[in-house]
Amino acid sequence: MSDFETCSGNCSSCGEDCGGATITLTLDNDETLECSILTTYTAAGNDYIALLPLNDEGVNEDGEVFIYRFRTENGVPVLENIEDDDEYEAASDGFDEWLDSMEYDELVSADEDDDPDAD
Repeated sequence: MSDFETCSGNCSSCGEDCGGATITLTLDNDETLECSILTTYTAAGNDYIALLPLNDEGVNEDGEVFIYRFRTENGVPVLENIEDDDEYEAASDGFDEWLDSMEYDELVSADEDDDPDAD
């Protein structure tokens, strides 16, 4: 079951309340695959969504991430394949930047927790 119908696509506004929203993808062979929504972001003027595929136990086994072009049409989220190599590279770079920012935020948060003078 997908939580994507209730997801606005703006992960930064969800904060801790998101609860790990998921989406169910239907693959070309009609197989379904549950994915956790990692984030939505903008890169090179396009919006993208990063998804973490999950197994039947709800775990990602290999660290693989799916990136799709993301838009809404009449309030309905739409995912599109990225066909162009240059666009995919830009989308991947944008995702890497997001990952870097998440690691930085975790480091800063950890430093603040360790620093008794931070208050």
